[in-house]
Amino acid sequence: MAKIKGAIVVDTERCKGCNLCAVACPLDVINLSNEVNVRGYNYAQEAKADTCIGCASCAMVCPDGCISVYKVKVD
Repeated sequence: MAKIKGAIVVDTERCKGCNLCAVACPLDVINLSNEVNVRGYNYAQEAKADTCIGCASCAMVCPDGCISVYKVKVD
């Protein structure tokens, strides 16, 4: 049975740093960056790239639709 590897892409310029995605992630893959975007918000970023399973919990709770989730089968 193939495993699923996930990855997220965050639109950093739209992210307002609400941290809901980090709280919703079951594997603590997401955290807030120390850097800020053009609006002055600390934006979400994928901290543990190889840990993501692509569950899309982060994308479902994001109020601004800033997160895209991708899944890839790996052998």
